[in-house]
Amino acid sequence: MTTPAYQQMIFVNLPVNDLDASKKFFTELGYSINPQFSDDNAASVVISDTIVAMLLTKPFYSTFTKKEIADATKTSEVLVALSAESREKVDELVDRALSLGGSPSGQTQDMGFMYGRSFDDLDGHIWEIVWMDPSAVES
Repeated sequence: MTTPAYQQMIFVNLPVNDLDASKKFFTELGYSINPQFSDDNAASVVISDTIVAMLLTKPFYSTFTKKEIADATKTSEVLVALSAESREKVDELVDRALSLGGSPSGQTQDMGFMYGRSFDDLDGHIWEIVWMDPSAVES
């Protein structure tokens, strides 16, 4: 019997202005909050088994860095890109984000084999949702 391979995880830490509003935004997008790693200062948003967005109040976020916290509505500090299983799922997620108060970000990218759209969340963080035809990446 072989030992399963270690699956590396990613935790994207994002400063937010209103933790409750951000939690509502992401849960209404269809993600869940892991209460084990959430409190009055942070919310652990489970994107997948290996991807977690940690939403941190700005005072709490500032305890992790000596740098000034970027105002994501004015300065781009990160682009978070997530894959989607189809073109329709890209549109579904982005349209839902926009209906929940997110803002459009950038232009729709349609290259036939790859399709993507972006939105800014409530704090201006850019989320890119991308689908790529699996046959385009097969060798």
